[in-house]
Amino acid sequence: MTMLLVETTARGDEPPDFQGDTAPLVYFMSFAAAERFGAQHELAQAASLLKRQLKIDLSPLLRFSSAEVEDAEDVEELERLWQDPGPLAETAARVAEALRSHPRLRELAASYEGLPDRLEELAAIARWAAERGARIRLTYLL
Repeated sequence: MTMLLVETTARGDEPPDFQGDTAPLVYFMSFAAAERFGAQHELAQAASLLKRQLKIDLSPLLRFSSAEVEDAEDVEELERLWQDPGPLAETAARVAEALRSHPRLRELAASYEGLPDRLEELAAIARWAAERGARIRLTYLL
């Protein structure tokens, strides 16, 4: 099962959690990353519209990698993925709002049920981490 994993450096209480399937979020992030290489998938088109027309910086959502570690390079890559949660929270919230309010984005993301909700939940997790002065890391499992 494809799923997004969110880790933080915060100690103590548990962060908010996703309330549904995170696979659509992994798909969106993956196609957003592929968009710069000319991908024409509907989610790549959505990412292009978000970046070019709505001027939303998607880079915090593009800092992710497989959670599967196969060698020392993978370990190093995982360490490089830690990021400041503030920009991630802002980006995820802005993308969620755009997916709900922009007609073309709604059309492009229609097949990915719950995507705006998962983005809002990711924003809440990132805000939670920011409030605790923690860092955050995004990985996925296929």
